[in-house]
Amino acid sequence: MVGKKISILTSLLLSVSILGGCSKTPAVSSDKSANKEKIIKIGISQVTEHPALDAARNGFIEALKSKGFEDGKNIKIDYQNAQGEIATAQTIAQNFVSQKEDLILAIATPSAQAAYNATKDIPILITAVTDPIKAGLTKSLDKPDTNVTGTSDDVSIEKQLELLKKLLPNSKKMGVIYNSSESNSEIQLENIKKAVPNFNLELVSVGVNNVNEITQALNSILDKIDVLYIPTDNLVVSAMPLISNTCFKKNIPIIGSEEGQVASGALATNGIDYFKLGFQTGLMAVEILNGKKVSQIPITTLSELSMVINIDAAKKLNINIPEDISNKAKKITGGVN
Repeated sequence: MVGKKISILTSLLLSVSILGGCSKTPAVSSDKSANKEKIIKIGISQVTEHPALDAARNGFIEALKSKGFEDGKNIKIDYQNAQGEIATAQTIAQNFVSQKEDLILAIATPSAQAAYNATKDIPILITAVTDPIKAGLTKSLDKPDTNVTGTSDDVSIEKQLELLKKLLPNSKKMGVIYNSSESNSEIQLENIKKAVPNFNLELVSVGVNNVNEITQALNSILDKIDVLYIPTDNLVVSAMPLISNTCFKKNIPIIGSEEGQVASGALATNGIDYFKLGFQTGLMAVEILNGKKVSQIPITTLSELSMVINIDAAKKLNINIPEDISNKAKKITGGVN
């Protein structure tokens, strides 16, 4: 009887041991799965293609890479360009939500607004947005109250006008062409209107709704002005080769709002370096990917401006660059036919 009890007990212990072994197998498999590094999905929506926005995108990607987040390794970047179409920007944003992207980078105001309208849950990084508050993306720059943070490309128009007057002291009338359908451009125009009287300049502005209207706008304005200022306007900037060539024919210098415009034929700028702006945004993305809350990351801009002179444009227009500006400005060529 004792022997029988021992035999039964041994059988029970063996069964428990076998069952215990079976229950541990999924746990081991689960641990291996947990150890696999998650591929982070990042959607990038850019409203259109031009050098400034491309530079911002490249800076963002470079910042991620500098902190160990590399496309094709531990992150997957889905880059989409709306080619200037608002409806396309909205579709891109909706697709990012459907694809359950972990983070969205929205480049320029229309893409930022489309992304914010599409999701209030996925963290959104913005860049090249002039006024995030007026764009309806947040109520505070210091403590964002939505799922949006990032960088603004708000340019000091006063610094641009100071440079304009040093290079072109006799200028009296300044022209501006802007997209009357984009809030970013309307905001800049209002800032320009407030600033020009302090520099003894008269403003002549004309709005356009699409690229096809730019030639007509130029023809209506160039005989009335001494200098043309180009804001950070996505529609207008996309036509810079046309604008610069037309201005050269009329001997009208252009002051740009960033380096890409100068590379395309503008005389000079004292503005934003968009690669650096994008890089700064990328570092914010790293903070979010490492667990920081959007509300803990203020929306910022670059504290440093970049002065750039186009030597070819200066020669073409027969403009002498003052020595103090020449000594501190970055000098580039190009954009002159």
